[in-house]
Amino acid sequence: MPVGRWTLPILSWGGAADGPVLTIQLDGDDPAASFGLLQRPEEPLRFSVGQGRNGIACAGTRFQEGVTPLGRFRVNAILSEGRFEMDPELVERSGQTEAELRSTLFSNMNFIDFKGDGKTGEYGTGYISLEPVPMTEQPFEFNTYDGTFRWYSFAIHGSNDQSRIGQAVTGGCINAGRFTMDVLLDRLNLGDQVDIASDSTCLP
Repeated sequence: MPVGRWTLPILSWGGAADGPVLTIQLDGDDPAASFGLLQRPEEPLRFSVGQGRNGIACAGTRFQEGVTPLGRFRVNAILSEGRFEMDPELVERSGQTEAELRSTLFSNMNFIDFKGDGKTGEYGTGYISLEPVPMTEQPFEFNTYDGTFRWYSFAIHGSNDQSRIGQAVTGGCINAGRFTMDVLLDRLNLGDQVDIASDSTCLP
């Protein structure tokens, strides 16, 4: 299927049974040309994405602030006001019960003002956490930031500022617009796999 200047195949690897496939193609030279492609039964959804402000990292590297990693990833948590799913091992690592995380984690994370501009809702309507496949050591952890318990990981998430979509401005995560996040939150499941690729030079 031709998409822009790339050709993306219809992929059908594992993950959740019959789960959708998501491919993200990053352009380091022209971030506005970066996009995601979600395979759906009715028709593929192509959408704009934002990426890390400090560049693109090669597959298998340790996550760095402001750098978006390439490679294959697995969905290990889906957080929104209406949905909470998290791998049991992550719940155990948190030191809290699933009920506690379900009721507070996403709202607490989304309340933090990371940019110090007086605006919260940094993750928009949802947060879809990704872990690398195969697993490599990462700095992701549950912690308390400015007195608020939260979780830090690499993710696809929304934004409180839609003008940031399609730009290289994030802390390393992939961001997407409101409509896209609504679709991803509805379609993706734990275990679904996501490919993030680029023809641009990556950082080792």
